[in-house]
Amino acid sequence: MRLIVSHEKKINSSVGNLWELISSKEHLNLVHPFCKINEAIEWNQKTHKDMLVYLNGLRYFREFKTWKEKKGYTLIIGTKRGKKSEVNWQINSKNNKTFLKISVKPYLFENLPSLIYKIMFYIIVKPLLTKYLKSVIGGIDWYITNKKPVPKNNFGKHIWFSNY
Repeated sequence: MRLIVSHEKKINSSVGNLWELISSKEHLNLVHPFCKINEAIEWNQKTHKDMLVYLNGLRYFREFKTWKEKKGYTLIIGTKRGKKSEVNWQINSKNNKTFLKISVKPYLFENLPSLIYKIMFYIIVKPLLTKYLKSVIGGIDWYITNKKPVPKNNFGKHIWFSNY
């Protein structure tokens, strides 16, 4: 069993412009406040795979599983041979406003007994992952608004991904 952490934010952009940004090769270099390097491994019409190196040197690989034009995508992310988290990026439009929602099913603590897993999830994983998602989506909105790459740790450092 994996519980889900989600965050959604209104983005100051059209659906088309937001999609163009988040579907572009190596876009995390521009928008991600904890990204040191985002490098495409394979990026074409059929296959999307890349690598993300965080500020603290942690290296994750992303493999996109679904790709829906101007709607979003799903991917798995994790170390090369380690467990992977499932991530869903979803663009929504409501009342002529554009929203981006990222949902994560993290792998952390999933092998623990159910009660302990839930305790660890609500005490550790959910608060830290929510902070992370707010920073990532905030970085996208910041980039769209300011037309320049988001500064590193722009919304504060993160214990999992920043270098201290």
